Amino acid sequence: MHVPETPLHRETVDRLHRPGGIGPLVARIVGAIFGGYALAMLSSVAALVLPMPAPQAVLTGMLASFIVYAGAVIWVFIARSSLRAWAGLLMAAVPLALAAWSAMSMAAAAGGRLA
Repeated sequence: MHVPETPLHRETVDRLHRPGGIGPLVARIVGAIFGGYALAMLSSVAALVLPMPAPQAVLTGMLASFIVYAGAVIWVFIARSSLRAWAGLLMAAVPLALAAWSAMSMAAAAGGRLA
């Protein structure tokens, strides 16, 4: 079955076959998958710093990680360029990494327990 070519179809095919045409798309997909996962992981660990009992903080972190992951995926594909998408992921990761590092330091100082 032959699909008739339309100007939009031709433009899309041309864009993908240009040098560097598919690279930004791959960068966004990788950012969405791995960058989103990293942000979700950092947010779940960073939630342990919240002033609440540890079991409740773990549950809060788990629930927040789903929202963070979905937001990261949306951000990666909404940004004007793949460079801006990655920059946004890194800017969000820095405070989360600091909070996660703080939580891990507190756990190490308490002998491996956060309570």
